[in-house]
Amino acid sequence: MLSQESLNQINAEIAKYPVDQKQSAVMGALRIAQGEKGWLSRELIEYVANLLDMPAIAAYEVATFYNMYDTQPVGRHKLTVCTNLPCALMGANEIGEHLKKRLGIGYGETTEDGRFTLKEGECMGACGDAPMCLHNNHVMHTHLTPERVDAMLDDLE
Repeated sequence: MLSQESLNQINAEIAKYPVDQKQSAVMGALRIAQGEKGWLSRELIEYVANLLDMPAIAAYEVATFYNMYDTQPVGRHKLTVCTNLPCALMGANEIGEHLKKRLGIGYGETTEDGRFTLKEGECMGACGDAPMCLHNNHVMHTHLTPERVDAMLDDLE
């Protein structure tokens, strides 16, 4: 179900832990699987759980608890807006509304062309740089204004 390259990466994650603690690599293994497939289907989560000799429900609990994991297909560009209190106080709600209007979708939705998914996220540890969003779980865009959002979207299109 996963490429040999991804399996090698998961084995490298497993090697970081004691032999009898393979399940400790679950977060890294799910990240690698999602990176290859784009999202985590129930079957893919079960596959990862089997690789780690752990109950599928335990891996599913991890995948559904953290907002970095996607258990449904997402667009090529997933934008996660932090709406916790510090970001909200600095204008995150307005940024979210601007993104909704510009993309024509709400939180938890994907544009018809499959290019953008908009999500609402929990604190990402960048309160001093608020408001902010995370692009595809890896790139932070901080000190957002409507103009900076428009420039970001133009660059991604």
